[in-house]
Amino acid sequence: MNAQDAFEHLEWSTLDSARRAAVLARPARDQGTLEADVTAILERVRTSGDAALRDYTRRFDGAALDDLWVPDQELEAAADKVDDALLQAIERAAGRVRAFHEAGAPRPLRMETAPGLTCQARYLPISPVGLYVPGGSAPLISTVLMLGIPAAIAGCAEVVLCTPPGPGGEVHPAVLAAARVCGIHRVVRAGGAQAIAAMAYGTESLPACAKLFGPGNAWVTEAKRQVSAQPGGAAQDLPAGPSEVLVVADAGADPEVVAWDLLSQAEHGPDSQAILLSDDSGLLRAVAGRLPELAHATTRSGILDQALDNLRLVRVDSLHTAVDVSNRYAPEHLILNTEDADSLLERVTAAGSVFLGRWTPESLGDYSSGTNHVLPTYGYARAYSGLSVVDFMRRMTVQRASQQSLESAGRDAMRLAEAEGLDAHRMAVACRLETTVDAA
Repeated sequence: MNAQDAFEHLEWSTLDSARRAAVLARPARDQGTLEADVTAILERVRTSGDAALRDYTRRFDGAALDDLWVPDQELEAAADKVDDALLQAIERAAGRVRAFHEAGAPRPLRMETAPGLTCQARYLPISPVGLYVPGGSAPLISTVLMLGIPAAIAGCAEVVLCTPPGPGGEVHPAVLAAARVCGIHRVVRAGGAQAIAAMAYGTESLPACAKLFGPGNAWVTEAKRQVSAQPGGAAQDLPAGPSEVLVVADAGADPEVVAWDLLSQAEHGPDSQAILLSDDSGLLRAVAGRLPELAHATTRSGILDQALDNLRLVRVDSLHTAVDVSNRYAPEHLILNTEDADSLLERVTAAGSVFLGRWTPESLGDYSSGTNHVLPTYGYARAYSGLSVVDFMRRMTVQRASQQSLESAGRDAMRLAEAEGLDAHRMAVACRLETTVDAA
């Protein structure tokens, strides 16, 4: 479907099942030789360590580095190089993110499930953890906050942050200042699949991390997938694909507001997707009319020209139907720009993060509301959640039985073990009970 066709809204009720599936299909991902190319990079970094990482940084980022780490003095002085207004915005946003994530952190649990039988759940921080912050055309300051703050709240003892350097080997001072706000003291000047490999396997100077976090391009995503699938490999935070937004809007929505919400996610990349569902044809036409002008006025108009090929404008018979369609799509971001957003929320079952009402742009979640912007995409919101403190922790259960509780719960265990044909399981209980009888 080309951009011209996409700007003409579709009638959901007239589409057959195949056409509906096509409308909600994500942009096709052309892997080409990506898998093999990433495998080669991973293997070279695994076997050659820092030397391979420096070589790839010189080839892909144009930076010749003797030391992969950002010098301590550069990290300490970064805040002095950041505009005061920006630094204050970083600190205020960090405060909201910290407050929300602290409130949602898991709490230890201890209870008696039967007299004398105590069960516990303990939450332990994962360490070391590797954080990946993409580079490219703009410093992703917010991603530092979204990764670094929950890691700090979880209590991760060792945190490594990798981000691509500029041609001179520099990392944007705002990224470094944000890292300091999060309490991160170790920043590596490396990006792409090679950075993922270094954090996953470890090198002479980087520790092998137990789990990797953060968004990235197709190379980064594929590298995380591969290392997490290897025996003993670093786990990944969540599966992801290109960024996406689905907007549900009614007749009272401002067409320009809706258009900017669609563009704000489409500008992430040519393979990003934006979908608008409405029960009002007039709104759909108005948004379609505003999109080209607004897109061409942005600094990323070239990207938007490509991403808008993936745009879908769809009229539905009711807003309830719109939410049903959204649940089927399971968007990374869902905006409910409607009068009855709260009641519609009750019908939402699959979305990474939801934005309610006229005054809640998705941009707030990306930067400063307090929630996390590392979210499941590509339909993974059906089964995965956005990043939180618990992702940086391991849940470990503990139990202690008394002689009394073994008499009751243990006999249940014996019967179940016998039914399953596991004699050693049964005898591990029975021998204790027999000892109790003998002692009596």
